[in-house]
Amino acid sequence: MEKIILGIDPGTRHMGYGLIRASGSTMQLLQFGVINLTKFSTHELKLKKIFERISALLDEFAPDEVALEAPFYGKNVQSMLKLGRAQGVAMAAALAKEIPIVEYPPKSVKMSVTGNGNASKEQVAYMLENLLKTKLESEFLDATDALGVAVCHHFHGNNLHAHKTGTKKGWGAFVAENPKRVK
Repeated sequence: MEKIILGIDPGTRHMGYGLIRASGSTMQLLQFGVINLTKFSTHELKLKKIFERISALLDEFAPDEVALEAPFYGKNVQSMLKLGRAQGVAMAAALAKEIPIVEYPPKSVKMSVTGNGNASKEQVAYMLENLLKTKLESEFLDATDALGVAVCHHFHGNNLHAHKTGTKKGWGAFVAENPKRVK
């Protein structure tokens, strides 16, 4: 079964995106790039741009599923909050079009693509070049990270059926299993 997957690497300065068409063991690169948010003066304007650009990609490519890299937990709470908002806006764009979303931790993405959960961005890009049989420009490492998320999603065999039946865990499963932890 052929499907189009949009992978997103959330960011508040640069947000990477990558689209692949996947069927069986075959993957084809459709497009990848970076949404440059550095020219916007406020966080609100950055969020607006993320929503607009992700919505445009969804309209243009009509992906079947969206896979996002889950934020990793750092020491700076403000940065984490901003990153979570950026990810939430990208999720909202997909959900507004009723496209299912799945999150993957960074280590899972790296493990799926390279076999090493601690791989560098450069190692991920190198493996993606081999898997997608195309040259990827090294200045777009946020975009190659996003492609990695899409490829990881394909490798995990996620599909709408698995998402609905709960065989793949996400926020919904966490909330259902931990009602006292969510208010």
